[in-house]
Amino acid sequence: MAQVALRLPSNVPGAFFVDSSCIDCDACRIFAPTVFDDSGDQSSVFHQPESPEERLQAERALISCPTASIGTLSKHAMKEALAGLPELVAENVYRCGYTSESSFGAMSYLIQRDGGNVLVDSPRFANPLVKNIDAMGGASRMLLTHQDDVADHEKFHERFGCERVLHRDDVRSRTASVELKPTGSDPIALADDLVMIPTPGHTKGHAVFLYRNRFLFTGDHLAWSPRRGHLYAFRDACWYSWSEQISSMERLLDYRFEWVLPGHGRPIQLPPTEMQASLERCIAWMKSRQH
Repeated sequence: MAQVALRLPSNVPGAFFVDSSCIDCDACRIFAPTVFDDSGDQSSVFHQPESPEERLQAERALISCPTASIGTLSKHAMKEALAGLPELVAENVYRCGYTSESSFGAMSYLIQRDGGNVLVDSPRFANPLVKNIDAMGGASRMLLTHQDDVADHEKFHERFGCERVLHRDDVRSRTASVELKPTGSDPIALADDLVMIPTPGHTKGHAVFLYRNRFLFTGDHLAWSPRRGHLYAFRDACWYSWSEQISSMERLLDYRFEWVLPGHGRPIQLPPTEMQASLERCIAWMKSRQH
C-alpha cells in the first residue's frame, strides 16, 4: 500500500499520488497517460483526474501497479475499475493489468478467441483478474515471450490448465514444467491465426507472437519511443546479444502488422506501411549503436 509519508515531491497536489517505492516500470503511464508522467527515475502524478474517465484510468493504474506505489488520500469505490480489467485494446485483444514486480511491471495480454483464449506473458495472479478471465472463457494457452516475464505462470496453469509455450533457450528452473519448448530460429505456426517468431537478442530464447497478421506481441524485443518518434529496442537492457537482436529485427521486415504490444515500453498502432518504415528506422538506429 502506498504511503503518504513517502509521497514523491514531484506529485501535484490532490488525491492521487505516487510514493518512493515506484520502480519506474511505466505501467501507470500506459493506463492513465493524462494523469501520470515520468519524473526522472520514477513516475508521479502531473495532473489530477478531473473527468470520470480519467479517474477510472487512474484507478486501473493503481490496481495494476506491481509495487503498490500508487495511493489516494480518500477512499475510492474500485468496483468499476476492477470490472474493467482486462482492458480492451482493440477487437478481441485485451491488456491484463495487474503487473507483477517479479516481471518488473511487464504488461501481459489476453486474446479472446473461439479456438481458446490465449494469455501472452503472465500477469499477477490476483483473484479479481482471475475471476474476470474465467468469465471471459478462461485461457487454454499461455505464450511466454522470454524468461523475464513469466511471473505467476504456474498459478495460471494450475487454475486454467493452459498449455504454456516458451522457447527452449529461455527455459530455466522456474519454467522447467512448461509444456511446449520449441527450438531453432524458424517461425512456428501455433494456430491458423497465430505464429511464434523466435527473436534472440534481448535474451537467447526471446520470441514474439503474431496474431492475425495485425497484432505483434513483442515482449522486451520492440516498443514505441514517443521521444524518438519511431520503434526502438532497449540497448541498455540487452542481456544476450545486440547484434543478434538486430538480425532478429531485420527478420520482422518479412511480416506485416498494425499493432506493437510490448511487455515493456509503449504500444503503438500504425498502418502497415508506416509500421514497416518505422521498423526500418529502428534497425538503422540500432546499427548506429552497435559499438
